[in-house]
Amino acid sequence: MIAATPDPTERSSLPAESIPRPCGDLASSDTYDVIVVGYGPSGLVLASALGRRGHRVLAVERWASLYGLPRLTHIDGEVARIIQNVGDVDRALQGSEPASEYIWRNGEGETLLTVDWSGESSGYAAHYTMYQPDIEDAIDADIRGQDTVDVLQGWQAVHLSQDSDEVTLRIRPWSKDRQGQTGQPGDGSDGTHPDDRTVTARYIVGADGANSFVRTSLGIERDDLESNDVWLNLDTEKLRELPERFAVSTQFCDPVRPNMFMPIGARRHRFEVAVLPGESLEEAATEEYAWRWFRERHGLGPDDVRILRQIVYVFSARTAQRWREGRAFLIGDAAHTMPPYMGQGACSGMRDGLTLAWKLDLVLRGFAADAFLDTYEAERRPHVAVIQATSVALGEIANLRDVDAAKARDEAFRTGTAPPPPPFPTIDAGYLAPGEQPFAGTLSPQGVITKDRRTGLFDDIIGNRINLVTSGDPASVLSQAQFDRLAEVGVDIVSTRPGNPWSVTDDNGTYRDYFAAIGAEAYVARPDFVVFGTGSMAEVPGLVDELLGQLRGARAWREQALGAQTPRVPTPRAQNSETAGAEATVVSA
Repeated sequence: MIAATPDPTERSSLPAESIPRPCGDLASSDTYDVIVVGYGPSGLVLASALGRRGHRVLAVERWASLYGLPRLTHIDGEVARIIQNVGDVDRALQGSEPASEYIWRNGEGETLLTVDWSGESSGYAAHYTMYQPDIEDAIDADIRGQDTVDVLQGWQAVHLSQDSDEVTLRIRPWSKDRQGQTGQPGDGSDGTHPDDRTVTARYIVGADGANSFVRTSLGIERDDLESNDVWLNLDTEKLRELPERFAVSTQFCDPVRPNMFMPIGARRHRFEVAVLPGESLEEAATEEYAWRWFRERHGLGPDDVRILRQIVYVFSARTAQRWREGRAFLIGDAAHTMPPYMGQGACSGMRDGLTLAWKLDLVLRGFAADAFLDTYEAERRPHVAVIQATSVALGEIANLRDVDAAKARDEAFRTGTAPPPPPFPTIDAGYLAPGEQPFAGTLSPQGVITKDRRTGLFDDIIGNRINLVTSGDPASVLSQAQFDRLAEVGVDIVSTRPGNPWSVTDDNGTYRDYFAAIGAEAYVARPDFVVFGTGSMAEVPGLVDELLGQLRGARAWREQALGAQTPRVPTPRAQNSETAGAEATVVSA
């Protein structure tokens, strides 16, 4: 079977009914704050984060079940922290393993590059190999426990319109047997179907993958970086222990046939091999091809591993020309795709989801103007662009098939003349403190703290809102008016100095060490963990004024939009105190 996206028939068995029953019923009202089209990693993060903040959310997904198979196999510590704030992170990472390095070798097995993945980040290991279904199950379970989020699986979006006040989405029951009915006439001459339903919302978000319905409906084109490598993906489960070499993610830059392998947590492995020009994609999707490759390249057979998933991908690198159109937004693969050589495609989409969620929250609660949502693309597009470009460059290294050019590449790595990869990007524009702020846009730390006899990671104790963290007493520098405005917007204040109402115990010294490293006494962090700004205690009032001042337009917006009405302030869901993609042409067996 050939399709324009990862083959949907890979999913676990779907109900046999021609029209699958939705996994959640529409509430008494068909009006929502946000509609999320797509229920993969980025859509799950967005829906959960908004639901936890008390907003009415509808998630629409055409497939009647979660994906159930691994695509995403790597996350970093930052994304683990995202998961902590949208689901049960222990459940999500139950099948994961910390990853210490990522090795690049040439065709002879000589090491060209070792990427250090060791260490810690954001309260977690810096990198993990992991099993995607565990992550999706954990976030989905969190969403199912939220009264304000409805999930409709087995429904597809068929028509989208918007005006200055709201978006309107027509949805239709869908199953594999009904493919191709989008926009086709039913009993109505206008393309409607008797089973159609119409829902409205303040905003809509397309989290619906590389072939996004939302993006297409908005008429948004994509820029193509022309990275079109064809690879066979083989996900396996170990039947017995494999040789030690398989424990480390390894890319073989072999001009004869590039290939790689990596663990997927503790029990599974991914193997990938390039499909060369002129080779049959259909043949590469057969088990005979797979076992021949396993035997010839790795000395493995059916007694060693069981094939869970076999699929041929044509990786691409494309970016939507706009990530916002009126009240509609794009996140994840709907906005950007990239080759898998950095393992950052889905990670980028999950960052999109959390960033857009807290910005929408401020607007929906009336504390930021609609224009504030423009900072989503201003911040996320450049960040993704660096990761995307680096992934493409690594793909060129991995897929170099000219033997002489490969020898020159190897020599450049051997002599140290190969250019190093760029540093991982930070946020360089958008909602950040201006001026001399060298740490604005970087990631804030997460350590273990104790407050009111509760001990845990920072986010589990304090929550996932804007944070003002100080090493001194905030009352010594902030006015009552500033305290009032911070409380109104929903900013949590934390002090590592004992003896004040905001005091916490810095149990493992994370914040002491961080303040020493940045030469500051305070910082403000956004809900996506990005540092807004840092400063001395004397500079905290100015930092707070800047934080709130950039939202000042919200006052006029509230007066115009709400009049004398009291804005609806949703009740955020309490944090649990005890726990916390590539676009492709596909041929599948």
